[in-house]
Amino acid sequence: MPPDGSRAEGLAPSATPVAPYGRDRWLNVTESLKYFCNLLQWVMIAADVFRLGHWTDFFVLVGTGAVTLTGLVFVAMSLNLKAIAIDATHRFRAVNTLTGLALVFMRCALVLMGAQNHQTIGAELLVVCGISAAVFIKGYANAIRMSKGLRLSRIVGGMLVHLAEMIGAALFIFGYLAGLYIAAIAILANTCYMITAAWLLVIGAFDQKGSSDSAGV
Repeated sequence: MPPDGSRAEGLAPSATPVAPYGRDRWLNVTESLKYFCNLLQWVMIAADVFRLGHWTDFFVLVGTGAVTLTGLVFVAMSLNLKAIAIDATHRFRAVNTLTGLALVFMRCALVLMGAQNHQTIGAELLVVCGISAAVFIKGYANAIRMSKGLRLSRIVGGMLVHLAEMIGAALFIFGYLAGLYIAAIAILANTCYMITAAWLLVIGAFDQKGSSDSAGV
């Protein structure tokens, strides 16, 4: 019997400290798993707050406005087709405006499809917005390279709107309802941005057409 009263016979020297250490480590892993499960359950409860019926009117309104504006811009372009075709700024602005409005309509149509959860809707918004951002960046990059009729503020503003929508869509995928509000506000801002781009396109084409007519006279 050792002086401290413990029985050391038949035991490995390291057996006594290993057992409690392993048990504490297992308890820490168990507590971490419980915390993660509780956090995941809280996130899913937050996602369950989403009800598509609460958002139907919003997406119907925005989608209808986007597709209507697409038709009006197309008609306005057809009336100034020559002026738009010969100028790189007008040409790429027309492509971005039509594509942007069409993709806003596509977002709304996809969201309104039935039997979808928050992850599906968030993924749809994220993918379509990514396509819109790629078209926007490529179009304006080509326009900047071929002409000098674009302002940097509009390019940065359009990129920020797309970035905000993608961040909101990603948050909504992970169950944060606030992400849908961020994406919805960004979609509205993007639509307004396209309206101003269409106006600048029509005014620029009209001015160029008037200058050409004056030079011809």
